Amino acid sequence: MRNHRKQFMLCLLFCLYSPFLLAQGDQIPAAAWKRPIGQPLKNPGGHKPEINGMIDDGYWQGAPVGGFGAGTFSRSYRGNFERWHIKAGIHKYKNVPANQFSVYAKSEGQPAFVQALTTDKPEGNILSSWKWNYPVGAGEYASLYPKSWFHYKTGSMPVDLTVEQFSPILPQNYKESSYPVAIYNWYTKNPSDKPVTVSIMFSWANMVGWFRDNSTEFLNGQNAQNTNSFHSEALGSGKTMKGIVFDRLRQGPAREEWDGQFAIAALETPGVDISYMGSFNAFGQGNEVWGPFSKDGKLPNQSPEFASAGEVLAGAIAIRFTLAPGEQKMVPMAVSWDMPVVQFGGGRKWLRRYTDFYGSNGTNAWQIAKDGLANDANWSAAIDQWQAPYIHDDSKPLWYRGMLFNELYILADGGTVWGRELKDPADTAPSPQAKDPNDLKGQTFSFLECFDYAYYGTLDVRFYGSMPLAKFWPELDKAEIRNFADTINQVNPSMYVWLWKLQHEHELVFKQRKIKGSVPHDLGNPSEDPFILPNQFTWQNTNRWKDLNSKYVLMVWRDYVLDGSRDVEFLRYNYSGVKQAMEYLRQFDTNGDGLIENEGYPDQTYDTWVTRGE
Repeated sequence: MRNHRKQFMLCLLFCLYSPFLLAQGDQIPAAAWKRPIGQPLKNPGGHKPEINGMIDDGYWQGAPVGGFGAGTFSRSYRGNFERWHIKAGIHKYKNVPANQFSVYAKSEGQPAFVQALTTDKPEGNILSSWKWNYPVGAGEYASLYPKSWFHYKTGSMPVDLTVEQFSPILPQNYKESSYPVAIYNWYTKNPSDKPVTVSIMFSWANMVGWFRDNSTEFLNGQNAQNTNSFHSEALGSGKTMKGIVFDRLRQGPAREEWDGQFAIAALETPGVDISYMGSFNAFGQGNEVWGPFSKDGKLPNQSPEFASAGEVLAGAIAIRFTLAPGEQKMVPMAVSWDMPVVQFGGGRKWLRRYTDFYGSNGTNAWQIAKDGLANDANWSAAIDQWQAPYIHDDSKPLWYRGMLFNELYILADGGTVWGRELKDPADTAPSPQAKDPNDLKGQTFSFLECFDYAYYGTLDVRFYGSMPLAKFWPELDKAEIRNFADTINQVNPSMYVWLWKLQHEHELVFKQRKIKGSVPHDLGNPSEDPFILPNQFTWQNTNRWKDLNSKYVLMVWRDYVLDGSRDVEFLRYNYSGVKQAMEYLRQFDTNGDGLIENEGYPDQTYDTWVTRGE
């Protein structure tokens, strides 16, 4: 009996404390994808020249950060911030050298170790005074989306250093999962018998204006009115939040898609000191930053208040502390952004989902970072608890368990749109719907098939790939299904050249863009007016595809059943669309046997395969 009571108490203690055990972010799960830091692939393959226009950025990649519909960016496994999806529907791949983490570590009586944490080096003289080229293979990169890690380990660095990176992508969560914030938790350990002073510098370029288009160049004119400013806010309990806000001179709210703010921030606590450099030239030699940082791990606490005269401004913070022999410490940092507007080629503007909670004036980056630092531990633990049953399921191969999560990145990173149309430019207040984050009425949600095949919500692809949404974010999946329901009764009489006919059968045939009753191939293209002008795909005549209507009907049924067969309102919303879609298919049963016939061209998902018969 005593043994049973003891086992019960142990189980109870584990249940109570398991969130804290799971949230030790320096412990990289076995299921995570791993790669030596900066180590090139032996046989990477490469771009196929016969496929024109396809994006091939190479193998320097990393897990993205950023919430659903907030815009995302990635830090590659060599340590560079270089993959940018902030402008919805546009892909930019460009290393921004000033966006970087650097470390200072000095053991008592030994020379200081000072290093930018990337195995790469900028071109030319950009930040040439900094110490680049972190040793290739000196540590490990790991990813288990939405988390990723760098474990830095080189013999000359007197501290064991791991950073845990993530955004709050949380299941069944329709609030924080939309936030434009990334957390970087730095886990440090002194393995020696002497004190070690550690400083971690986070530098960032003022990128307001860079997301006007798909250009990867920083142009002087786009940054002419940018400003950086140092912020400090006492939070109580001995904590002070300090950081840099990257903004521009403006009047009124941000109402252009490239406009808004970024912020970097950290927490100053007893024994932890934060210093800063408010402004420096992001493409200069960087002496004014690296000189003081490499001397003692401190920045000069300068915050000049001026607008850019054309050069790209950057700023930096450094968080400094001393570890006793054997001591461990975690220090969090955050980067946030408030770019509230999404705009596509047709000119229509949308407000990102997170603005429902923060408002849409484009000046909330500091508050978003503050909320990120306040909720860091809870978010990290919630992600671990979500993943635990899957990654510890020994009945599945380890690689499979890792891929289950790593392949979810596209939900945030695929040019994702989640928000509502901007109808009153003067309205900047949070949405009344924010009181119930689960109420997504009036919300649009979708992501691209891919960036070089830029169609939102491609229905045949989402039929196969939307199960994670249906399982973990069912309201988002249902929101996109409602978007399709709204299109079925639409007619677009515009005529287009049927490209497959022209290229393969050498016939000039025109096709109507959208016929009433047909479920569209896609919800539109970012070059036009997506969600308003669906079915932009011109390769095939999808009005006569035999699988889109039936796939839509099956997804309505699937979402209803998987969400507990309770959402009768969802069925009501889709009923007329389902009825019309099925009636439309009857025309393809030409012999009355109850089976539709194919028409001798690629008239289904496999859009290069000619099909005939039943």
